[in-house]
Amino acid sequence: MPDSVMLDIPATAAVGAPMLEVKDLHAFYGESHVLHGVSLEVRQGEVVTLLGRNGAGKTTTMRSIMGIVGKRQGSITFQGRELIGMAQHKIPRLGIGYVPEERGIFASLSVDENLMLPPVVKPGGMTVQQIYDLFPNLKGRGSTQGTRLSGGEQQMLAIARILRTGATLILLDEPTEGLAPVIIEQIGVAVRALKQKGFTILLVEQNFRFAATIADRHYVFEEGHVVDMIPNDALEQNMTKLHEYLGV
Repeated sequence: MPDSVMLDIPATAAVGAPMLEVKDLHAFYGESHVLHGVSLEVRQGEVVTLLGRNGAGKTTTMRSIMGIVGKRQGSITFQGRELIGMAQHKIPRLGIGYVPEERGIFASLSVDENLMLPPVVKPGGMTVQQIYDLFPNLKGRGSTQGTRLSGGEQQMLAIARILRTGATLILLDEPTEGLAPVIIEQIGVAVRALKQKGFTILLVEQNFRFAATIADRHYVFEEGHVVDMIPNDALEQNMTKLHEYLGV
């Protein structure tokens, strides 16, 4: 897949404007206190990663943004609107798309049916042809059962159906987990193309070497806390520290 994929869709505002702000976020599963005062921000047009070991709180942060975690304290604002206290079904309609780690492809639906299932929430979403340009592996597979695709193709489909909706902030949870290197490279090309067109992306990623090829900044999580923020251009000089954080 060429590295110069261009998509004819409207770009959002310039990089630098705050889009998502999380301040002093605490989250709970029952009596278990999982997030302890998480604060981070994602500016418009950025790609930002959440790095950390398993169980550090990265996915819980994503789920808290989407309102899936019911018990939360603190503040989560998207384009100035407070999400804590907002009905869960209203959050995607603001223009936030979530691709969970398990992908959520419906076995009873074809590729086309999976792709067309989420409703359009805002104008400016990608057309099916633009999606095929971004993910050519999906082209010609429309009648195939969604779960008969390879793992990498299912990941592409899970991302693609969110891009149709008009969402401008995309949350990706472990998009490269378990995928072959050639598919990881294709996902990276797609993320860079989306960034080039003004999409804002927050992703959970274990593979920091992959993250370094696409991200502007990295937040490092440990035991429900953000313990560091490393700009991508400072990653090299912080590699020893990052190895200690991630246990690699």
